[in-house]
Amino acid sequence: MEYNWKGFKSGTDIRGFGCVQVHDPLYLSNEAVQRMTKGFVDWLRNKTNQQTLTIAVGHDSRISSPRIDAAVTAALLEAGVCVKSCGMASTPAMFMTTVMLPCDGAVQITASHHPMDKNGLKFFTPEGGLGGADIAQILALAEANGFESPKTPGSVETVDFMTRYAALLRQQIIDGIGRGDKPLTGYRIAVDAGNGVGGFYACDVLAPLGADVSGSQFLEPDGTFPNHPANPEDKTAMCMASEATVRSGADLGIVFDTDVDRAGCVDAAGVEINRNRLVALAAVIALEDCPGGTIVTDSVTSDGLHAFIEAHGGKHLRFKRGYKNVIDKMIELNAAGEACPLAMETSGHAAFRQNYNLDDGAYLMTQIVIRMARIGRDKLSAMLDSLSVPLEEQEVRFRILESDFRAAGERFIRDWTAYASAIADYTAAPDNYEGIRFSTGKDAGDGWILARLSVHDPVIVINAESNSAGGVRKMMETLYVFSRENPALDISKLTAFLEK
Repeated sequence: MEYNWKGFKSGTDIRGFGCVQVHDPLYLSNEAVQRMTKGFVDWLRNKTNQQTLTIAVGHDSRISSPRIDAAVTAALLEAGVCVKSCGMASTPAMFMTTVMLPCDGAVQITASHHPMDKNGLKFFTPEGGLGGADIAQILALAEANGFESPKTPGSVETVDFMTRYAALLRQQIIDGIGRGDKPLTGYRIAVDAGNGVGGFYACDVLAPLGADVSGSQFLEPDGTFPNHPANPEDKTAMCMASEATVRSGADLGIVFDTDVDRAGCVDAAGVEINRNRLVALAAVIALEDCPGGTIVTDSVTSDGLHAFIEAHGGKHLRFKRGYKNVIDKMIELNAAGEACPLAMETSGHAAFRQNYNLDDGAYLMTQIVIRMARIGRDKLSAMLDSLSVPLEEQEVRFRILESDFRAAGERFIRDWTAYASAIADYTAAPDNYEGIRFSTGKDAGDGWILARLSVHDPVIVINAESNSAGGVRKMMETLYVFSRENPALDISKLTAFLEK
């Protein structure tokens, strides 16, 4: 069949349909997966300049993941690779195979929080996850399909790596708290894994350290995700986790996405520690060992978070949306001599410098559990008391109708910048790394509005926050006047918001 090879690229991942979509050009058939896998092998051999490779393979709980895992493994064997078969595993754990086993590379089969019919591939080397240009090269190799079979076939070994990874997290908690081998005795922690991979954190990390995890829910892997999306940004997921935390009298609730590279949490009162609040908590933790350090975040973080980080002695760099963007910026700053201990997206991707610059939801929650045990169960939320939160916030999306959506989106950003710059109470932010962010005066919205082109999709994303009732509406009305006659855009989401 004909595949849309370029269409499989989703930023720094490969994404497509995992469940049977025989005639869809983005179906991850066994053939397509094997060609992609061999593309990774050729790419890795070229990068390392070595023919003998060891590559680990793991997968999340999706119903299509075992099939794709088998296809990946078969392709690696045909390519003469030594395979470490890890079975069901978290995405961060698969990176750690390159450090702890060690392996030359790793493949994780996952589509993160996306619907059950989707799936994908993530690739790692000991240097971290691959970049977008690397994925494009691998897909180009897959499309060309000019692979040669080596004379020596590969081999496969089953490895129980998640047991080793859980032991690593347990030891971090023991060392961080310093109260013997049961430092969580007396604490109740409720984990909501959303039927993804994250159930191990309750059973294999927290419980052996003495924690009462009886309030946990949806720990069993189930690729149909029958209870709620495994996504800390999902309102239903966070609401159900909050209810479980309060119902069980837990000191902390934890929510993971499907493959555990993202997380959110809930305090004992059921209040979400998510988005800006989660970034603030992670920033305080990171700055403890790196006073004066720079915290890199995505572009949609609040003004209150900026002030909070500075009040805690840090510097805040509001960068681009996309977890790989903020991680790469952190690596760049550290290489240039500017101390940067944390890069984090409001989506829950958090990468600590001390943890291989790896976005790992379990590691983030481990750091939070350690701080809770150190300072006391009642003081975790108090760490965020000085964080100013907006009164209103809203996101709307404009679908771009032109085929060259990037050019149309860039034209919109350019014209909106000129239009809004002429408004007396609109001031362009000094740190615009994507799109354009304006701070607005009291009479114009009392907050900020950001317009940016989506990282992957033909969409312009508008985010706005206000400190006053009705402030977001004022900013959206101004945007509507500017964009209402633009034939390149579908602004129905904005119109629906204003008609409420």
